[in-house]
Amino acid sequence: MAKKPSLPAEGLVPSLSISAKLPKKAEAILIPVFQGAEGPEIAATGVLGTAVEMAVLESLTALGAQGSPNEVTKLAGIPGSDVPLIIAVGLGDSDDFDAETLRRAAGVAARSLTGMGKVASALGTFGLADAVLGSALGAYAFRGQKSSELEAAKTPVKELVFLSDKKDEFDAAVILAESVVLARNLVNTASSHLYPESYANYAASLAADYGVDAEILDEKDLAKGNFGGILAVGNGSARKPRLLRLTYKAKKSAPAVAIVGKGITFDTGGISLKPGAKMDDMISDMGGSAAAIASIFAAARLGLKVNVTATIPMAENMPDGESYRPGDVITHYGGKTSEILNTDAEGRLVLADAIVRACEDKPDYLIEMATLTGAQLVALGSRTTGVMGSDEFRDRVAELGREVGEPAWAMPIVEEMADEMTSDVADLRNSGKTRFGGMMQAGYYLSQFVSEGIQWVHMDIAGPAYNTSGTYGYVTKRGTGAPVRTVVAVLEDIAKS
Repeated sequence: MAKKPSLPAEGLVPSLSISAKLPKKAEAILIPVFQGAEGPEIAATGVLGTAVEMAVLESLTALGAQGSPNEVTKLAGIPGSDVPLIIAVGLGDSDDFDAETLRRAAGVAARSLTGMGKVASALGTFGLADAVLGSALGAYAFRGQKSSELEAAKTPVKELVFLSDKKDEFDAAVILAESVVLARNLVNTASSHLYPESYANYAASLAADYGVDAEILDEKDLAKGNFGGILAVGNGSARKPRLLRLTYKAKKSAPAVAIVGKGITFDTGGISLKPGAKMDDMISDMGGSAAAIASIFAAARLGLKVNVTATIPMAENMPDGESYRPGDVITHYGGKTSEILNTDAEGRLVLADAIVRACEDKPDYLIEMATLTGAQLVALGSRTTGVMGSDEFRDRVAELGREVGEPAWAMPIVEEMADEMTSDVADLRNSGKTRFGGMMQAGYYLSQFVSEGIQWVHMDIAGPAYNTSGTYGYVTKRGTGAPVRTVVAVLEDIAKS
């Protein structure tokens, strides 16, 4: 029997469980604390008795704790307590409290538990799903392929037990957390191990586990099908391109959603070679595909009443004798042509093919996501996704992104972009005539491949998908898993409509 494909390394995360009662042998318990006008205020959870709460409050006050957002205070030896360590987690002013406050505080608190075994959490009192997500994602630690063992004192907490009886809500939150972790693991995997063939095979093997159908087109299939954009970008690499198709079927009458994600497993820029500095970050240029794969698996595991098909173009953009060149004209799947001005504007070329293929399924909605332009970071910074597309759907997606804690902002595709992307020798040019509005230029280009009548969005996640600025809240360094939670929220919203 052939060995099942796997990743060389995965992120470390705690085991998650739920209990209506404080578990035996818990080493610690996390309790929520608000910031009052005169000092910390212990939130009512029903877990600690009155006498213990008063002793905790006295200790917090003596230590100068305030209950401010993300403040973590560890208290040992509290008289009458059933656990040796009580950890107060600050949630800030109760009037300002929201779900994102809880997610961030839970993430910070979970990271403070390194080296511990079993820890109970009462943070779910104010939002179980948010406490689970924040804790699991905040504790995530990726060591990659280091040969040395991680010191026990630095390993993430082994088990988090959430004190609640809301089993269904807990299970759904765990699935969502695991889906984000999957996207992070994919993004964090080195391109030496994650390349089009291995990537497609690994995703297909997971699909079988989740009841999702998988189809892989190799370079011969792509040539036969005239997928000119994917082939142009991918033929310069010794590791040839793939097109992965994943299908989750809920029921015939359910709404149909197409998901498309950019899967450039490494991007040198091709003939238009990138500067060497920070080129290693280009292992993350498949962040859109990672999110797309994780999102469709989440939909299947959650049993969402929506039919979803993910179309994932996978390629390495490498300079070689078979590479495409500036000045080339390529023919996409479906027949449109592009003049190549810059081989480092490669993502839109593979996405164009995938979008046309996805539209052949006649979906009601199309969600496409990509680490596409440096212009996204210039316009919106490193944490906020730029969302373009059909006005109503675009606004809906951006709002849902903000609600789940993945900042997103609706952006226009202004009319002058048509002139920017007009070619003298092809239907389109793959790079604008000026450096202005680069994010919108890409959005306009992609819009030309979307069939009429389909509500669609393009999500530029160049910054949000890969965090190089340091850990904050429940977002760790390197792959973030964005925008999995947004896409799942959109699918849930569509399923309810």
